[in-house]
Amino acid sequence: MNSQDLANFKVEDYNISEEYGFIHKNPLDKLPQYYKPWMDIAENLTLLIETKKLRKEVMQMPQLGLEHLTDKREVILARVLLSHIVMGYVWQDGEQGAIKVLPQALAVPYYQISKVLGLPLIMVHSDFVLANWKQKDRLGTMTIENLSTIVSLPGGESLQGFVLVTLLVEVAAIPGVKAVIQAVKALLCEERQTLLQAMRDIAQSINKMGEALQLMYDYVDSDVYYNKIRIFLSGWKDNPSMPDGLIYEGASDDPLFFSGGSAAQSSVFHVYDELFGIHHQPESSNFLLKMRQYMPPAHNNFIEWVKGVPKLPEYVQRSGDLDLTSAFNLCITTLTEVRSLHIRIVSKYVTSAGARARKKELLAGSGGQQMQERGTGGSLAMAFLKSVRDTCKEGLLQNNTAADC
Repeated sequence: MNSQDLANFKVEDYNISEEYGFIHKNPLDKLPQYYKPWMDIAENLTLLIETKKLRKEVMQMPQLGLEHLTDKREVILARVLLSHIVMGYVWQDGEQGAIKVLPQALAVPYYQISKVLGLPLIMVHSDFVLANWKQKDRLGTMTIENLSTIVSLPGGESLQGFVLVTLLVEVAAIPGVKAVIQAVKALLCEERQTLLQAMRDIAQSINKMGEALQLMYDYVDSDVYYNKIRIFLSGWKDNPSMPDGLIYEGASDDPLFFSGGSAAQSSVFHVYDELFGIHHQPESSNFLLKMRQYMPPAHNNFIEWVKGVPKLPEYVQRSGDLDLTSAFNLCITTLTEVRSLHIRIVSKYVTSAGARARKKELLAGSGGQQMQERGTGGSLAMAFLKSVRDTCKEGLLQNNTAADC
């Protein structure tokens, strides 16, 4: 990257903003009247799933075209609605009752919308969180009390809590995204003081992300997450419940395979990894790179933009500046702490809750699940997260003086 690239940089080109970061700004919550069949199902989705009536409703749904979606915000909302309906349709009867074919009236418009937005044919972080929020009081602040989802899946208050706490992590990341841009500009122009302040702002933002993530304990019940919410975030790649993938009738004759929802689909952590020069182990890195294909393409392009700048750790190390080194290491330490918190949350909400579920099944005589604990993204959750955390920690720099350089 050179000064010309920097001069041409426009934050809007990456569908991010200094006001909202990676979060979609003011998402719509209603579609034009033509799409009433989708809206009716989405608004009653939880009830339809819990009463086992969703599949029947979808089978009776007319196949609608995209011609009445007049702007991108409507396309994004349509994708959010259909993504949730798809997950509900597939998992209505639980892990043992998954289907093999998505009916044409749902599969074809979902395929068309996904192609327009450059997203895979499964619900992703952008559908579930970034574009799935509204404020109860539009003049109020983005606090959990003033937020709700546009469309929900089974899980009640815990489902709401899970989505909104995850959204608040993204809210806490907003100043960090702004500071990343400032850091890149400062690095290219070798403006020491601006770079120092940017790194301090990033560390503060990461710390706020950890505080937001901590709210998961207050708003999400671990058994509800494991036994309900997790199932509807599961994908059909590397999933024993759907070994043959999913056929999208009218869109693909062959079954397709996609990973489920994962925190690894949050762009902000990828941005930090690229900025701080964190290189994960091959298996972890491969999974993280795969998850970039589950992000809005513009967000992935922003990650690539950050990747293309001169290497920050090398610049800081070469400078011999103790303040820059301290600020850099504070970012690494704080990011490591957030990743450690994520490990503890997965331990409580997946490992421990899964063990209780299997014990309950054994006591009931149903044999229990003979599966390893996997994250919804299909990764072996704990091993992956510990690898990512440990590699992050290894990014710490040694203090050097200018005389040593």
